[in-house]
Amino acid sequence: MPAVTVLGSVNLDLVVRLPRLPAPGETVTGGEFGRHPGGKGANQALAARRLGANVNLVAAIGDDELAEAALALLRAEGVGLENCTTVPNCSTGVAVIMVGSGGENLIGVAPGANALLASGALDLEPTGPVICQLEVPIETVTRAAATTSGFFCVNAAPAREVPVEVWHRANVVVVNETERDQYGSALDDCRGLVVITMGKAGAMALRDGQVVAQATPPQVEAIDTVGAGDAFVATLAVSLLEDLGLEPALKRACAAGALATTRVGAQPSLPTAAEIDAIMSR
Repeated sequence: MPAVTVLGSVNLDLVVRLPRLPAPGETVTGGEFGRHPGGKGANQALAARRLGANVNLVAAIGDDELAEAALALLRAEGVGLENCTTVPNCSTGVAVIMVGSGGENLIGVAPGANALLASGALDLEPTGPVICQLEVPIETVTRAAATTSGFFCVNAAPAREVPVEVWHRANVVVVNETERDQYGSALDDCRGLVVITMGKAGAMALRDGQVVAQATPPQVEAIDTVGAGDAFVATLAVSLLEDLGLEPALKRACAAGALATTRVGAQPSLPTAAEIDAIMSR
């Protein structure tokens, strides 16, 4: 199995499940509260680990009581945490999430220590595969792109200004439909694959603006879409590193994302390799 470094965020998710999402200025009561580990970096690290990869997480946490809860599942399941830096006098990242009855969500994030993950603190394997997202400083992602030469996957979320050298360096860039529209012509600078996720409609992969592969997810009853995109990204990256082939990797990633919507919470919902294989064989 591949050894993968994930560079990204660690959060503690505070989740309220509601009968429906509120409109601006509206209060909706009758919800249920849960607290789960999250953050796109931590989610993708755990998702890759559940697929069998050896995973090292490079991240930043605060020196507060939230840090251990945010790392609990990663530690329990064997994700390498030696490169998680504790930032003094800083809070661990927190995401406040509202989930409606159909699984749709609204998310607000206080990045805390994630915003202070310094590029000078990076300890990356120069030729090893790297998966990263954009919930940490873009300078840190740019530094990782410049100092490694192996497989480099960028989940360009949340959408923000990205230096052209990152687009040039990435072997795979993953965005959802909203992020694709926000980036617009900037994605034309990508020299590798651009993979666009489309929810229930599946995903497509483009090279030089041309569709080279497509896949649709299995039908499931979605109850919480938080973490589905992270399951997709990690599964796609690990499957490509396993030389599964682009179209089979895309199908497997769609299945992982669909499975993640059937359970509550970002990290608790991330599927194992056996669960993905089972739903794909139905």
